[in-house]
Amino acid sequence: TIKAYKEAKWAELPYLQEVPIELSLDLMKSIHARWSILLKSLSIEDFEKTYLHPDYNKVFALKTVVALYAWHCKHHLAHIESLKERMGW
Repeated sequence: TIKAYKEAKWAELPYLQEVPIELSLDLMKSIHARWSILLKSLSIEDFEKTYLHPDYNKVFALKTVVALYAWHCKHHLAHIESLKERMGW
């Protein structure tokens, strides 16, 4: 069982409006770089492992979650980069 968190609450933190967007983009890129190193170190068997998500009361396979996470993060990054371009940041 994993410890779930409410990721949408992060966007409500009041100080975030004062943080330059570049810091968030750099943070995401760094986190993804670390994830890449970790994921490359895993075996095929590791990706078959599962966990229980308490909010959904559902078991997820790591291989499925990694694929969804990769898409999800690229999707969010595209939104941020598009906004950055439109706002001239």
